[in-house]
Amino acid sequence: MKKLIVILPVLFVLALFLAACATPPTEDMNKAYDAVTRAENDADAVTYAGNTLGLAKDALTRMQSEADAKRYDTAKTYAAEAVSNAERAITEGKTGADRAKNEAAALVNSLSAPLAETSDALNAAQDVQNIKLDFDSLSGDMDSANKTYSDAQQSLAADNYSDAISKGQNVRSTLSDINAKITEATQAASRKQ
Repeated sequence: MKKLIVILPVLFVLALFLAACATPPTEDMNKAYDAVTRAENDADAVTYAGNTLGLAKDALTRMQSEADAKRYDTAKTYAAEAVSNAERAITEGKTGADRAKNEAAALVNSLSAPLAETSDALNAAQDVQNIKLDFDSLSGDMDSANKTYSDAQQSLAADNYSDAISKGQNVRSTLSDINAKITEATQAASRKQ
């Protein structure tokens, strides 16, 4: 009987220990869900750290799968991985947004002088004798470049960096085309003289 009295508490403690081990890591899992949700709702993380955000979501899926299979230690490991990747996605997103902002600002701010130079070159070309240029078309292209430049400035001010970059590159390309046409026509006119 004494042995039974000693064994029962030991069995009870052992049963409690085993029950504790068989409990899902609810707190860790909730932290993982919260972290991934924060990252999914962070526009910069979604835009500039999609791969890392994908890793966080993948870890979350694996965490849930392991918890469903009652492999709680592994589920806890995946929960920590999901939190880590979600936090990293937010950090990478901010870094990516800062880099895009700097790139967009540099591009848009660099266009003012080329716009003025191309406009001056177009005006000067009109004074060249025997030049064959469609000045109406080129003036329309110049107006379009100025409008797109204005739109790029607005996109930059609205923190829409990818749109500002795209529009800035469009302006640069339009100016390059106009300048190439002016140069080609000017060279052809000077050969005729």
